[in-house]
Amino acid sequence: MSLCHLNGDYLPLAEARLSPLDRGFLFGDGAYEVIPVYSRQPFRLAGHLARLENTLKAIRLPNPHTAAVWTNIVARVIAGNPWEDQSIYLQVTRGADSMRRHAFPATIRPTVFLMSEALVTPDRTQLDNGVGAVSANDYRWLRCDLKTVSLLANCLLRQEAVDAGCAETLLFRDGFLTEGAASSIFAVSSGILLAPPQNHLTLPGITYDIILELAASHGVPHEVRAISESEVRAADELWISSSTKEVLPITSLDGQPVGTGRPGPLAHCMHDWYQEFKDTVMRHA
Repeated sequence: MSLCHLNGDYLPLAEARLSPLDRGFLFGDGAYEVIPVYSRQPFRLAGHLARLENTLKAIRLPNPHTAAVWTNIVARVIAGNPWEDQSIYLQVTRGADSMRRHAFPATIRPTVFLMSEALVTPDRTQLDNGVGAVSANDYRWLRCDLKTVSLLANCLLRQEAVDAGCAETLLFRDGFLTEGAASSIFAVSSGILLAPPQNHLTLPGITYDIILELAASHGVPHEVRAISESEVRAADELWISSSTKEVLPITSLDGQPVGTGRPGPLAHCMHDWYQEFKDTVMRHA
């Protein structure tokens, strides 16, 4: 049974209990982070905590802990679970009020929750064959740069992919690619790696940053700019990226082949570079 952290206590996940008046439950009023752990080392924890701080500040929820305290809590959760590679889920809500009301409570008592799962990455079949994706209109709110727990729109959009037997839903807003329902999306056109800009319509991605860093270090031409829907549909390669998907090629979009319908050469290279980076850097953070 996995160990979790809830408001200062470390206990089996099955024994964790929250008030039904918690604003995270009632309103989705909170922030979260997902932190990958390699060989029991949290990767770029400072970056995740900085993104958490940005979200908390934007939703006017005081950060309940310093970076040092967060680091200690994460370390205890990692140590208390059996997996060498883990995925830490961290959530902070505005806590429970005495009644259900939209306005913030006069006194804030944040709920702090962390749990861990085994980190599962794409298998060899997915990497060799790629995965399918569908597309949809991006009807989420206008602060997608905030990592909040209000994810109903993302769930509905991701379910469109599941219903179609696909791995992800690519989102377009006003004719341009934003991201996936639960991932960042990259395109390759004529040997150039294309990445949508990170702004209020997309979530700043830690894995997104790594891929651009690897592209730069290996001399891959790349551009961060708006990518039109027509460019996406004509791309030679499309990739899903996230801490769990890493670099996963999309080989069909809305039932049509992407490029040759097979994972492209740059996807293979980036996957290999990512694995090398994981073994030499991530596991020794």
